[in-house]
Amino acid sequence: MSHDPNCIFCKIVAGQIPSKKVHEDGDILAFHDIQPWAPVHFLIIPKQHIVSMAQIGPEHAALMGKMMTLAPKLALEQGCRPYPEGGFRIMVNTGADGGQDVHHLHLHVIGGPRPWLKG
Repeated sequence: MSHDPNCIFCKIVAGQIPSKKVHEDGDILAFHDIQPWAPVHFLIIPKQHIVSMAQIGPEHAALMGKMMTLAPKLALEQGCRPYPEGGFRIMVNTGADGGQDVHHLHLHVIGGPRPWLKG
């Protein structure tokens, strides 16, 4: 599994920086965003250092499927109302033009009553 010693998310995975965990297994870590945009806002990241969505290949299909199928379960557990009245947003920023600030692939899961402060 690749790791970047200068990456803040790799440091969170390694336990060098604390986080408020939502979920953890052998492949994935989910934790609350430190600057939430909405009542529910957490990140889902692969433990493997993948720089961005632009670097995803066929070899990552199972990992991405696991991350995407985990999102609805965690969204409900964290307080999002069920579909169709409730719901949530999944956002993946990719590259400078896409607004990516941390260069480690991450899904933002955002939900709760609107209006939200951003986005």
